[in-house]
Order: sequence, then structure tokens, then C-alpha cells
Amino acid sequence: MKVKFSYLQEQFKDYQVYLERIAEVVKAGDYTLGKAVSDFEQRFATLLGAKYGVGVNSGTDALILSLKAIGVGPGDEVITTPNTFIATVGAIVAAGARPVFVDCTEEYVIDPDLIESAITSHTKAIMPVHYAGVPADMDKIMPMAHRHGLPVIEDSCQAIQGALNGKCTGTFGLTGAFSLHPLKNLNVWGDSGIIVTDSEQMRDRLRLLRNHGLQNRDEVVIFGYNSRLDTVQAAVGNQLIQEIDWITATRIKWANKLDQALRELPDAITVPERRPHKRYVHHLYMVQAKDRDQLLAFLQDRGIEAKVHYPIPLHLQRAAYRLGYKEGDFPVAESQARSIITLPVHQHLEEPHIDYMVDNIREFYQ
Repeated sequence: MKVKFSYLQEQFKDYQVYLERIAEVVKAGDYTLGKAVSDFEQRFATLLGAKYGVGVNSGTDALILSLKAIGVGPGDEVITTPNTFIATVGAIVAAGARPVFVDCTEEYVIDPDLIESAITSHTKAIMPVHYAGVPADMDKIMPMAHRHGLPVIEDSCQAIQGALNGKCTGTFGLTGAFSLHPLKNLNVWGDSGIIVTDSEQMRDRLRLLRNHGLQNRDEVVIFGYNSRLDTVQAAVGNQLIQEIDWITATRIKWANKLDQALRELPDAITVPERRPHKRYVHHLYMVQAKDRDQLLAFLQDRGIEAKVHYPIPLHLQRAAYRLGYKEGDFPVAESQARSIITLPVHQHLEEPHIDYMVDNIREFYQ
């Protein structure tokens, strides 16, 4: 049996319905910030319970523009965690600021109890990451941010429909940044992203920033960027967003089944705590495994496309050397990098695939 990590062929098997959406764009010649974009922005914002959505070119741009919109620049610091994809930290650097790392919890997300000690007079924002679809502890982060007068920019790129006490990730802070990259739970046919916010002022500034600062065809209000959500990609998103509840529910179902089975191997597999007030949407299903590298090779040899996200935490990457961090600075993130393994858990799997993964993991440790 083969258990694939990628599911794009299955996801878009009925591609004709998407082509019909795109054909509407072509017939209208509505290519730049077209009606499909505004329709998708409204649908996405409504889905999450936010007031406004602003479509942009990528999830990375969603982070960069959010930082630029609040004035982040050279000399500023933004607090985040080293246990994330490079785009989080790359966005901070692209905005001209210095990333300041805080270690993570056993749930792979930023430890809220360590943030306050990282705040300095140069801190301009806090950027928690809802990594792998795990909601960060926003109920602790937001009061702290308010006490210090710091805006919160949520990296929700991997956490569409994640929630904390029924409130969606991305709607706690000033903005929430989401990716629509082909590997995400809600995915389109190329790089795309969207920002949600409840602030009309932020919405208006983000709209300017994504479109060269143009107020209209002839008037430039600020110097901005070319970071528009492509109308063709928005048309794809408008079709697929109709399936997002099923996508999320199926991922949760398979993750719960894996959790239950793998908890029977406590000496070999560590399943993170799943807290009842959080909705985990499992963009990545990650556990910590004894003899991780050997297990990874064993599973891949059996046709199971397991992966590692990621073997080197960001503070130890060559690109981050100038930040001055060293091995041992963030022991939780470093320990997880040595033991984390990611198993397929997407919506196009079936129960025999889950059983096959569990059986092979049990066989490896036996």
C-alpha cells in the first residue's frame, strides 16, 4: 500500500468545475483585483468570523504587509518562535526588523510564559505561529500584548479554521495571515494568501500596500508593493472554500484515530496533549518518535510518505547566524527537531491508510 503525503491530484481531479470558474474571469477580462477577489475576501472573512479580508500574493506577503502596515522597520524587534517555517522569520527580516526568538511548548507553538522576558524597548510586535494547525495560547498572549501596548500579528498560514474557545485563529490579533499555497488545507493553483482584520483602518492600509499605494488609477497615497491576490487564484478559492468544512473535519477524524492508536506506544511515541478548548486542524500531523530517523526510513520503505518538519530549528540555520543564537538557547525546539516526525493525515486518505501506518509503526518498535 502507498500512503501519499501530497493529495493535489485527488483534490483537483474534477478540475473542469475550476476551469469553468476561470473561464468566467477570462470572458470578463477581469484579471486584476477582479470580482472573484472581492467575493473570496468576503467568503473567507465570514468563514472565520472576521470583518474584513484582504487578498495578497502569498502567505509570506500577508505577514510582510501586516508588519509594514504597523510601521515595522529597521531597528525594531518582532518576537516569534524558532519552531516554524522560514517564511515567518523571513517576513520579519524582509520588513527590516530583527526576529527575537522564544522557545516553544510541547504543542510545538510559542511558549506564552517566556514572551514577556523577551520584550525590550525595541519590540514592535509579537508574531505567534499557529504551527502545524495547533492554536497558540492566544488567551495568554493577548492580555500580555495589551499590557505592553504591542500589536499582535498572527501567523495563521497553517491553521485555517483552527480555534481557541470557539474563536478562530487569525482573529485574535490586529491581523491574521493565511497562506493558500498548494500544500495548505485550503489551497489554490499557485502562491496566494489572505489577511483578515477587524480594523477598517488596517484593511484600507493593506489594500494600499498590496497595490502600489494606489488610491485610484492616478493617485498614489503611499509607496506600496505589487502583492495582489490573482483573480484566477481567487476563482479557484471560491470553488474549493465550499469544501473546507469537510476538509477540516476529515483531517481531525484521521488525526484523532492516529492519536488514539499511537498513545498505546508511550515508550516510543509522544503524542502532544490535545486540549478540549482548542480545535486542532492538523495541517501537519506531528508526533515525537524514538529512533526517529530509523522509523522515517522504515516507513518510507513501506510506501508511507512520512516527513520531518523540520530537522534544523531556525535559530541554528546558517541564515540566522548573525542573530547570535547558539545551540542550547531553545532546548524544547531543539529537542523536538531531533524527534519530530510528520505522518500523512489529509482528507483524501481512507481508514485502511491510517491502519496501515499504525501497523507499520507498531511493527517497527516491536
